[in-house]
This record gives sequence, C-alpha cells and structure tokens, in this order.
Amino acid sequence: MFKSKKLLITGGTGSFGNAVLRRFLDSDIEEIRIFSRDEKKQDDMRKKYQSEKLKFYIGDVRDYQSVVNAVRGVDYIYHAAALKQVPSCEFHPMEAVKTNVLGTENVLEAAIASGVERVVCLSTDKAVYPINAMGISKAMMEKVIVAKSRSSSETIICATRYGNVMASRGSVIPLFTNQIRAGKAITITDPSMTRFMMTLDDAVDLVLYAFEHGNPGDIFVQKAPAATIETLAKALTELLAVADHPINIMGTRHGEKLFEVLLSREEMVSAQDLGDYYRVPPDLRDLNYGKFVEQGEVKISEAVEYNSHNTNRLDVEGMKKLLLKLRFMQAIVRGEHVEPEE
Repeated sequence: MFKSKKLLITGGTGSFGNAVLRRFLDSDIEEIRIFSRDEKKQDDMRKKYQSEKLKFYIGDVRDYQSVVNAVRGVDYIYHAAALKQVPSCEFHPMEAVKTNVLGTENVLEAAIASGVERVVCLSTDKAVYPINAMGISKAMMEKVIVAKSRSSSETIICATRYGNVMASRGSVIPLFTNQIRAGKAITITDPSMTRFMMTLDDAVDLVLYAFEHGNPGDIFVQKAPAATIETLAKALTELLAVADHPINIMGTRHGEKLFEVLLSREEMVSAQDLGDYYRVPPDLRDLNYGKFVEQGEVKISEAVEYNSHNTNRLDVEGMKKLLLKLRFMQAIVRGEHVEPEE
C-alpha cells in the first residue's frame, strides 16, 4: 500500500513518529514528511537518519495554512500531534482545545481539500468517560473525526485509541529508572492505579491495522494487558537488582483516574471483536429519528466496558517480560545511559 506513496506525520518528531520512521525508512515508500513546531528536534532527526526520503515541515496544527503547505501532494496522513500531559492540560485547558480539537479539524480540512486518500488519527483511552481536560479534548477530537468522515467521500478518516506507550518520552518508566539510578525514592501516585501497557511497536501495528482495514469513522482499539503502578515499580526494581529500593506514595495528581477505559459500555454494544483488536463503527443514522434501529444482540444495560481493571492483569514476572521487550529497558539493564524511546 505504501509503494511510491507520500506519508505525512503530524507531531512527527515525537516517539510515535520516530517509531514509524524505524519501520518505514527502508521500505519502498517514496517520501515521509515530518510536520512539527520543534525545529531542534527536526534538526536532530535530520542528522540522525540522513535519508533523502525524509522531508521536514515547520508548522503548527493550530495554523491552517502551515498544515495546508505540508499536506499538499500527500497520499496518507498519520495525525499524532497533540497535547497529552494530563496535569499540564488541567492548568491550560484551552491550549488542549486549540491543539487537540481545532488542530485536528485543521488537519482533516486540509486533507479533504487536498484529496488525501487516508488519514489515521491517534487518540487515547483518556477520551473514554473523560474526567480531565486532556481526555475531554481528545473525546471532542474523536467526535470531529467521526463528523468529518460522514461528509468526506474521497478521504477515508478513521482513528486509533490506545493506552500508555511504555518508555515513551514523558512516561513513568524513564522517570522510575532515573530515580532508581540516582538513588532517589520512586514516587508513586497510587499503588493500586492500573494502566494499559503497550510498546511503541504495538502502537505502530495498531495504526497500520487501522490504515489497512479502516472504514470512514471507525475507531480501532488493540487488546492490551494492564498492570498496577506498584507492579510496574516492583518489576523495575527487580530488573535493576535493587528489590528493596524505597518507594514514596505522593497521591493522585490533577486529573488522574484510578483506571482507564479503552471501550465504553455504549461502544461495546456495537464493537466488533477482530481477535487482537476491536473496531467501533460510527453510528451512521442521521438526525431524522423516524424509525427504531436495532442496535445488536447486546443491550447497553448488559454491556461491560473494557478497562484496565478488567483486562488481562500482569503480575511482576509478566511485567518484567514485557519491559524486556523494550530497547530502552534492554539498554538500562546493561547499565547504559539511554534516552526514552524516540
């Protein structure tokens, strides 16, 4: 599907963009465009990869014209640009709206106007039953995606939704490992808090699956294991041979939930089980509710949401095995100094 095609990644200097580059640079894709507002990270990537296939565009999804300039001539788009640090968005909610909601509308409008074939937008479990500004903005982003997909006949627009990406920049695993190596106590919010666990490769696989199988308005979710923060911390201390390392419990931060939900009860009614993934198709009815439409065999009152408390729960040994799949953790265990997954 990617032979001789041009791909644009918004927010492409982040962890996801770098993971896509590792997957695609040696393929037969014609061009990969990196769109972001961080010129330093773009220059770092330019020097790191030194590839003729890689093109860089400075801009911001908040600025429609800069998006149009980057989208022109593109076949496919991965929309990863976002504000996603939960406490920061709590203190600056309108900034989350500008990037996550209005920025997404700009990307989709530019894609439709330019005749882009497919757009996959990246969402988060925090968009389901949201209680924080980041999750609310991502939930609105998903609504924009579905609405735009209804009116776009040539551009197929769909989305993926996933939980924590392990060892990505700003995530808790690099924080914990840095605290351990510096001899400082690990700071835990709530030991019983659970989170879905995904690798960067899992995230790329999910986007590729959505790209290949997505219909307009679909949302795809990968089935993923979860672990408590306490289990994660214990797994890290055992891998780094400091099993008795001190742990400080500091309490829940602004906007945090005890557990995350990947599929709501309402979505489970229509969700299609695809084995490793769920597909949530859009509601294709219009606003003329003249006839009752059967929703399927499962009623909302009988449906059970898919969350990080009721999914497959990892124990310490299972968490250690998953951690050791990460290049970041492999290097840490070897005693090397390494930055979080780029």
